[in-house]
Amino acid sequence: MNLSIQTYWRELASGRRTEPADKLVLLFLTPFAWLYSLVLRLRALLYRSSILKTHRLPRPVVSIGNITVGGTGKTPVTAYIARHLLAQGYKVAVLSRGYGGSLEGQSCVVSDGASIMLSARECGDEPYLLASTVAGLMVVIGPDRFAAGQLAMQQLAPDIFLLDDGFQHLRLHRDLNILLQDFSRPLGNGLTLPAGMLREPPTAARRADLILFTRSPKGAATPVTIGAATACLASHTIVDLIPLNGGPPVPFSRCSGQRVLAFAGIADPASFFAALRTEGVNLVQCITFPDHVVYDKERLDKIASGMRESGAELLVTTEKDGVKLRGLAPECANRTMLARLELTIDKPELLHNALLGLLKHQEL
Repeated sequence: MNLSIQTYWRELASGRRTEPADKLVLLFLTPFAWLYSLVLRLRALLYRSSILKTHRLPRPVVSIGNITVGGTGKTPVTAYIARHLLAQGYKVAVLSRGYGGSLEGQSCVVSDGASIMLSARECGDEPYLLASTVAGLMVVIGPDRFAAGQLAMQQLAPDIFLLDDGFQHLRLHRDLNILLQDFSRPLGNGLTLPAGMLREPPTAARRADLILFTRSPKGAATPVTIGAATACLASHTIVDLIPLNGGPPVPFSRCSGQRVLAFAGIADPASFFAALRTEGVNLVQCITFPDHVVYDKERLDKIASGMRESGAELLVTTEKDGVKLRGLAPECANRTMLARLELTIDKPELLHNALLGLLKHQEL
């Protein structure tokens, strides 16, 4: 998909475009959205009626996902939960699809908790990022998360599974269903694909046990939720910068007074750039790439030329992009920093108690 078309569609689907011409585009797409929604409702009904079978793993499964297309901060939330459980002494395995990796479609162990066996190009950027930034975390990829879980049980014997981006993966039973929604636009324009950002009709949120509203502003009130799920507010804060070439983190104040070029290939790059501006970063240029981008020579050259033309003194990108930046010209790599995010939850005890309850029940 052409990037300009992709950007236009995201703005349209999120409800940011409301001109008459935009409404005509929506009018054209809406019948397809109705058809898509009908198919999804039928699929959910088949699972509820046990016509399509749900499979259960022998350890608790916590699903972390959303009902919109990308950009709600699933990876930081997965990392937060994994670190909390690991700190309690539990063996944790993440089950991920491995989207964008060359081994997508196969079930493979990315990390056994001690060593990483696959590269980001092989397993995908998000599984590799989790494996490389959360010490002791086991990560397994596979399109069928039940089969991936069975592989994990055979080779790794975890105490608990985290199902990454698993809200729609109804084939696998989950013991705790966590739904992430963007605070500012939790349902986009309220329509399903292709007219909106919803992967499922809004009523699918009733399957959630806990809803985290991500990117919540300070002091915000918790929105009204669909169904009986408990809700919490979560925010992502850039806490420091990690040099791409290695070395200890440096304070975010390193950006102060410098001309900064930011680039990102994530689901919602605009939110990343906005977060940098909110912190007072002087962005002289922003370069947007598609989500799960492969940084080939053409894209790496685009970053290098952007740095030279803008006179940028510092380059800032996400940790997710950082795992794929091998081959970046030394003149750029030496100036590139990865923005490290920290997740804060307003009522963490609700999440912690739910996780503890699962594990205590498992031990009985």
